[in-house]
Amino acid sequence: MLSYDFWRAFAEIPNVHAIKIAAFNRYQTLDTVRAVCDSSRADEIALYTGNDDNIIADLLTPYEFVVNGEKKEKHFVGGLLGHWAVWTSKAVSLLKEIKQCKLNHYAGSGDLLKKGIEVTDMNAAIFDAKNAFKGSIAGIHEILRRQGLLEGIWCISPKEVLSEGQLEEIDRICARYPHNMDDAFARSIIGKGL
Repeated sequence: MLSYDFWRAFAEIPNVHAIKIAAFNRYQTLDTVRAVCDSSRADEIALYTGNDDNIIADLLTPYEFVVNGEKKEKHFVGGLLGHWAVWTSKAVSLLKEIKQCKLNHYAGSGDLLKKGIEVTDMNAAIFDAKNAFKGSIAGIHEILRRQGLLEGIWCISPKEVLSEGQLEEIDRICARYPHNMDDAFARSIIGKGL
């Protein structure tokens, strides 16, 4: 675990241009953002979320702190997320939708927050949250297999397999949230021979 003090000192390093925050913990995420805001380089460092369990909320939230008597606001500008290893055209559309929402004074943010719950539910199935993320790689492979992008879900390690019940969870989210998937886009790419 890296503390506020660590991130505060880290943000002062001249060659630091961005930080990916993937704490999966609101308190640790807040420590990191606050430390960057408190640094002399707050305007020079981009923040990217890696919190797959809070993608949309991270991207929507304005983080505001008082620094030397003045309000300082920081936003995540994008994400480096395991979830975006699949359904990537939908991820690109989602990021554009979030940016547009922010430009329009958060009009439509309620709908995006609802979608955030859907994305988190999807992420839990793919990454096997119920089993301490044991089936993460196999879960990603299963989605890519269903799209026709992989022939199977094999991994280098024979221990990397879907957990018990994970396939059923993936079936559930695929049936429940087809509007968040880009299977047609993937098929069109395959049809072009890419």
